[in-house]
Amino acid sequence: MSQYYETNSTPKTNVQEHDVIMRSRRLLDITGVKQVESFDNEEFLLDTVMGFLAIKGQNLQMKNLDVDKGVVSIKGKIFDLVYLDDQHGDKAKGFFSKLFR
Repeated sequence: MSQYYETNSTPKTNVQEHDVIMRSRRLLDITGVKQVESFDNEEFLLDTVMGFLAIKGQNLQMKNLDVDKGVVSIKGKIFDLVYLDDQHGDKAKGFFSKLFR
């Protein structure tokens, strides 16, 4: 007897998906981005549907930005990807205090 699961039976939600795809540590494709808070050649701060995402690296450049679709592509050498959430409030506070000096 063959069983299968119908994928269309799952309820639809309005929550946008959030994916982070890294290729060869040189290219990031990120979906579910609500806003680019700040960026320079060493650090990006993105507001995503899953919280703030800080990306650190070297020679970072925004390759693509589609605000309507919530897609950002970043190229450069990636060192660090960190989500800043309430569980790490001290770390997030330190990050923001450095960012807005």
